[in-house]
Amino acid sequence: MNNSFSRLTRMVFAAALAVVFTSVAHAQNATSQGDKSIPLSKVEMKNRAPVSKEILKVNLPKPYETKLSNGLTVLILENHRLPTATVQFNISGAGAVYEPADEPGLASITASMVTQGTASRSSKQIAEEIDRLGANVGASAAFGSGALGVNASGLSDNMDQWFALATDVLLHPNFPQDELAKLKTRMKAGLKTQRTQPNFLASERFNRAVYGNFPAAVISATDESIDKISADDLARWHRERWVPQNAILAIAGDVDAKALTPKLEKWLAEWHKTDYEIPATGNPTPTSTKKIFLIDRPNSVQTTIYMGNIGIDRRDPDYPAMVVLNQILGAGPQSRLFINLRENKGYTYGVYSNFVSLKFAGPWRAYGDFRTDVTDGSMTELFNEINRISSEAVAEKELDDAKRTVVASFALTLESPSQVLSYTTNTKIYGFPEDYWDKYPAKITAVTAADVQRLAKKFYNANAMQIVAVGDASKIKSVMEKYGPVEVYDANGKPASGGASASTPGSR
Repeated sequence: MNNSFSRLTRMVFAAALAVVFTSVAHAQNATSQGDKSIPLSKVEMKNRAPVSKEILKVNLPKPYETKLSNGLTVLILENHRLPTATVQFNISGAGAVYEPADEPGLASITASMVTQGTASRSSKQIAEEIDRLGANVGASAAFGSGALGVNASGLSDNMDQWFALATDVLLHPNFPQDELAKLKTRMKAGLKTQRTQPNFLASERFNRAVYGNFPAAVISATDESIDKISADDLARWHRERWVPQNAILAIAGDVDAKALTPKLEKWLAEWHKTDYEIPATGNPTPTSTKKIFLIDRPNSVQTTIYMGNIGIDRRDPDYPAMVVLNQILGAGPQSRLFINLRENKGYTYGVYSNFVSLKFAGPWRAYGDFRTDVTDGSMTELFNEINRISSEAVAEKELDDAKRTVVASFALTLESPSQVLSYTTNTKIYGFPEDYWDKYPAKITAVTAADVQRLAKKFYNANAMQIVAVGDASKIKSVMEKYGPVEVYDANGKPASGGASASTPGSR
């Protein structure tokens, strides 16, 4: 990435942020200083994006690509600005969506345990070696994903040492019983803490509602699954799923691609190809009827609300338009939800929307925490904004500002070699054309008001909305009943006594 391109990305994004944050900061400062002359409801949000209408020209560096003899795909991006390197292993088929139904947490526990001991190193030795080398080595497998990641980084001049450590963690974990017992204890304590958090409770019920029986409905391990999972289970999962033919190794930094490739063959010679093929997961579909779920938290002073449904997968041609739609509705403090429910109404500190798109369709959602006494008004305004963006074409200026904000945000990410590396990996994972990210700004700029309204009508269907509220049922149940029959649950996810009869979570 040349210096002129770096300067361009900084200039584009700085112009966008300066104006957006100035307007928000002015409102917040006036309030904090006790300036009653400018109430939040009267603050004018300028929402000015960069004035230039030129399409950002992008020409991302193309990686050196090769395939090792074990079937591992390797992508290498040379970047010699800093004497560092970053390594990302992306292993498909080993993520949480492929776990047995009675063992939620198997993928994430396996990932957590690989740094807790190998055939030749204890957890303490691994930690000390990471510290001595000034490196980072870790692994993670998030719920809702079909892949896991093993990441490492450090100085390029001692890459052979920290890469050897990462390779040991990747290939030779021994899942020691004492470390597994400690992890299980920590996880069980974490489960108790989770159930005190309204956003966890909302996410749990929301995912079950929108995904139904699809594996991504599960967002957490359970006490039962933690007890059930053994070191042998972890070793089997690692042996069967952590295989090179389903993996991508992406490397960025101060390296020589052609000189590094034969070293990788040597370093990863023990990682053998298998016959394991990734099973098909199918694709979740949007629910067709509206449902309302209430999780009772007695004496709660706020109501956490999630609403949404299934949207699109990452390969959908409408993805750029979905990004713009989300930007207009609730991606940030310049979006409609924030301006209405925070700046104009003062119902909340923040309200947003987002969406998830992977190899399978994920959900979109609008969400926020609202004072209990304004739950009714908050629900009204959430639906008002969702209905408005579906029924009215967005104004040209608002659309233009949203598109330029998206492009400016994208430009900033190009300053990060690790983010550029992720773009490169995604190109491979999703089968995008080689110039996908070069054309991404132009695709965002080409989104029309008709595109935005078409997608909003298709996915933001108020009559099929899945609505979750977490709060004091004695105070908000009557509010939620205005939108239909309410299924009431307690903080343990069980149907609450005295609540409406609860159907099977996520049933359609």
